[in-house]
Amino acid sequence: MKDDDMEYLNRLLANELELENTSNLIQKIMFDIIFQHVQDMVFVMKVEKGPKFRYLFVNESGMQKAKLSIDALGKTLQEVLPMEIAQSLQKNYEKLLRKKEIFLFEDQFFVDGGRKIYGETILTPVYNDEKSISYIVAITRDITQWSIEKNKIIESEQKYRSIVNNNLDAIFRISPEGKILEANPAATLLTGYSEKQMTNRNIYDWIIDQDLEKFKTLLEKTCFGYALESLDCKIMHRKGAQLIVHIKTVPIVVHEEISGLYVILKDLSDQAKNMEMIKFMAFHDQLTGLLNRRALHEHLNEHIFSPSSKTNEFALITIDLDRFKYLNDTLGHLAGDQILKRVAERLLRFQNERCYVYRVGGDEFNILLLHSGRKKADIIVRKVFSAFSQSFYLNSQEYFISPSIGISMYPNDGKDAEMLIKNADEALYRVKERGKAHYQFYRTEMNSVFTNVVTLETHLRKAIDKSELSLYYQPQVNTATGEVKNFEALLRWKDREFGDISPSNFIPLAEDTGLIISIGYWVIENACRQIKTWNALGYNDIHVAINISPKQFQHPNLVQFIQSMIKKYTIQASSLGIEITESAMNDTKETIPILRKVKELGISISVDDFGTGYSSLNYIKRFPIDILKIDQSFIRDILVDEKDAAITSTIIHLGKSLGLEVVAEGVENLKQVEFLSKAQCYKIQGFYYSKPLPADEIEQQFLAKNMLKQ
Repeated sequence: MKDDDMEYLNRLLANELELENTSNLIQKIMFDIIFQHVQDMVFVMKVEKGPKFRYLFVNESGMQKAKLSIDALGKTLQEVLPMEIAQSLQKNYEKLLRKKEIFLFEDQFFVDGGRKIYGETILTPVYNDEKSISYIVAITRDITQWSIEKNKIIESEQKYRSIVNNNLDAIFRISPEGKILEANPAATLLTGYSEKQMTNRNIYDWIIDQDLEKFKTLLEKTCFGYALESLDCKIMHRKGAQLIVHIKTVPIVVHEEISGLYVILKDLSDQAKNMEMIKFMAFHDQLTGLLNRRALHEHLNEHIFSPSSKTNEFALITIDLDRFKYLNDTLGHLAGDQILKRVAERLLRFQNERCYVYRVGGDEFNILLLHSGRKKADIIVRKVFSAFSQSFYLNSQEYFISPSIGISMYPNDGKDAEMLIKNADEALYRVKERGKAHYQFYRTEMNSVFTNVVTLETHLRKAIDKSELSLYYQPQVNTATGEVKNFEALLRWKDREFGDISPSNFIPLAEDTGLIISIGYWVIENACRQIKTWNALGYNDIHVAINISPKQFQHPNLVQFIQSMIKKYTIQASSLGIEITESAMNDTKETIPILRKVKELGISISVDDFGTGYSSLNYIKRFPIDILKIDQSFIRDILVDEKDAAITSTIIHLGKSLGLEVVAEGVENLKQVEFLSKAQCYKIQGFYYSKPLPADEIEQQFLAKNMLKQ
């Protein structure tokens, strides 16, 4: 600032404040101190009517920090400052006029660079002779650093308060003696008392007697400076209920001295209930409420490894609902679930301290019958069948459901849970194989080859890729001419690990799993390939029949595939025949179009195992059938059983009357051949002439002889 500016300010201030009696030297010294050396901002404001407040004096710190120039002197707040700041100061100055005493306030503003400054301003009134305020001296101090520290303390306190007050766990601040000094809202909820009711009471009052000593020991150790966590204990609620809580203790250290403790209590009551619920859900089926597979394993292991297990036998009963999948698909899954619930209700009638009922998945149930031999198990199973003899009602409709049951006995049928379950399932599988709706105890020979059905299925799925399947051919001999031109192709499986597997074992499984479709296509193609091979060797007047399963017969691509194989191997369609069972022809609406398409290709059609199914003379008349094959069950006893002889003769006569060729299969001796020839059945198939043979042996024993005869 220039010297002439200083001189002007000095004269102006001297005149206005009427300091004529003050020494000029003292004035200058004071002025210099206030103007140049005092770091606080100093403002002298003249009070005018309005009221208005006009700048008379501003020291150098005030001009710099408030961004004022010398031109501000003599001007009002509104003329110098931004409107918002001017209005704020105006209100504070007016407040001083009303209060008529020293007034302090805090505000904030921004300096160059946008730095925020916190200021504390003291307003001091200066009175005139008439005792009215003529001037106001404002001194503003920079309290930025102090405010920052203060805000940090406040923020820290608020954070602490937020953690404590909003914590879901009960938090008590107590003295080393156990007196409650403070409690958060969660503590009031936990105990049922308000903070006022708890303050200055001893925390020991809420601990039940059995856990009191343990709790005191915990607090004593915490007073030595250790944050600790205890085992669960119980406290008393205001209404008398006992609550399970988990306790943590933390020492409060101030200036390296322990002034108190925090005790944190976590309510485990709901958690204990939830654990019970989780345990229930873990061991029970959600749909029926019955015990589940996990519970079955637990109970089996519990009784197998109990001290008395060597002397106490028990039964494991596996129950499967017959045709449930059909009901479920027909009625819908919701209806199926309702039926499963009704089944569970019936089975629960048997549950007691020695009998447990489980649903292990789908429509499969188990019963564990403790301290029970075969006789008691047999009685319970019969009662189960009796329970299922009554129909089930659903949406006013009546449904009958039958169970198939397999039983394994401990310890004879297994020394561990897995073996008992597997063997009960194996017995159940045998029941399903033999017509369902009955029961069977496990027998050792059931697992003589395979450990279980799953193993068989796994190997079967890989049989084609491993080239383990082959076709054998059984000749059909014309007893009138001695010619052998017709053969039935029969599937054989030689597993690399287990050797030859009987078709009676793997064909039903292929049907159940759907593998029969791919296996059937393999048979068709390989039969066509073999016909082509024999044709190339000069054996042209031959006929090979292949068996088509009911499932494959309904497959939409069957006829198209057969046609493509005939074309691929350039063989005559008349060289090929198909054999179907009576069960494949039950649905005439679906069957007739398929048979007609096959017939149009020039392929002959045989009905295999004729007389064993639900035969209908009507469909024999309507269907384009060429051959009837008399089942070996009739042939076996035609010499000793008059009924079998009569049935066989009737089938032969029926076939000839309808213009059909008749083939007898399963012929094993000369007298059977003579009986059939006398009945005018001249086409014979059976072990009497030949067992099924591989293609090269068929060539040597039969086809080559045909060539010689020609």
